Parts: sequence; C-alpha cells; structure tokens
Amino acid sequence: MVQLTLGKISLAELKNFVTIQELGIQDYDWLRVDTIELTESELQQLQVIQSRLVNLKIHLLNEATIWARAIYPLLLLAEHHPVQAWSQVPLSAKYSLFEIEGIADGVLANSIAGYVQNPYLVVVEAKRGLEAQNPQFQLYGQLLASARLNWESDRLIPQEMFGCYTIADTWTFFRAEVSQIDNDKPLLILESSPEYGEKLEAKTILKILKGIVSRRLHSLSE
Repeated sequence: MVQLTLGKISLAELKNFVTIQELGIQDYDWLRVDTIELTESELQQLQVIQSRLVNLKIHLLNEATIWARAIYPLLLLAEHHPVQAWSQVPLSAKYSLFEIEGIADGVLANSIAGYVQNPYLVVVEAKRGLEAQNPQFQLYGQLLASARLNWESDRLIPQEMFGCYTIADTWTFFRAEVSQIDNDKPLLILESSPEYGEKLEAKTILKILKGIVSRRLHSLSE
C-alpha cells in the first residue's frame, strides 16, 4: 500500500494511481449563480469583509492572516444547517493500491452533534516560501480522499465533490466526479472555474459557495 501525503503530493504521483480527466474552464451550470439571492444581512457582512481588504497589500500578509480575514469568513456565510464550515480537518482514505492522508485547510461538511462528517467542499490555502507546493494537485488529493469517505457511507457512483484553492484572496473552484472507486485505478473528472478576486468579486464567490451547499442539501433530501 503506497502512502500519499496531501501536503506533498505531485501530479506525477497521482497519475500513477488515478486516471485524471481535466475538462478545463467552461460555462458550467454550477457556476451560473445569477438566480441565487443574497440576504441584506449577507450583503452587509460582505461589505465589512471587503472593507477590511481593500486597502491591504494582500500578497504581503501571512497565510494565517489572509485565512482569518478573507477566506474563512466567506465559508461561514455559506453555512446552512446541517452544513457547517470547519478548519484544519484531518482526511484519511484508503483506495485499492494507495492510501491518502493529510489536513484540509477548510471544509464545508455536515455536522452531527458538533462533529464534522465527510466533507462536500474542501479548501486548500496555497502556501508560500520553502514549504510551497502546487495547490491544485493537493486539492485533487483532497477531493479523492473525500470522495472515498463519502462513497463508504452512501455507495453512490459517481461521487460529486467540490473544492477550491486560494492564493491570497483569489479563489479557483473545481467540481469533481470520482468513479471506479473500488478499482485499482479510480477515475477523477474535473471541471474548473475562472479565478475570482475577493476584493471585487466577493458576491460571486459567496453565491458559488451557497450554490454548492444548496446542491448538497438537495442530495441529502433525496
């Protein structure tokens, strides 16, 4: 059994064990958010968040400060019972030929009695300096781990998962379908979004997050 670590994973490592199909940036239905309404309270909170960013040189701040000021507040606004935002969530999953584990910087996941359940959206905050890794491939690993955990609970194929990586206050979203989960080489199909900068596009980011949560709640009700 090969051990893969989320914080150090590379595309070459993933391709040894997973078939990856990247569909790129297109006008996907999950990115069409014009019909999603924001409440007056949400709009006011967005204004406060943006006001704290507008005069800052975001790229000069450390990751913890950016997470606290920009990223986690939007995840909190996307909450809708029983889906809640969480930070620093351990992920560990076993496929036929490999095991993958590590820490997700953030997730949106069901909460039962104060405990996080299997994530539906995972978030990677890009690191800088000597510890920097490509956040996209780390995100792919988190999507695979989360899909396996969800599959063990509901056995649905394909598993629909969402994720995003953030670089400073810029968000890039992904939708994943994971199938052939019990085979030697699972299949990971990925759709991706354009980049969204929070200083100017916070409303769009929040609408995408709320749309993802809405899909999750709809699937739970079926």
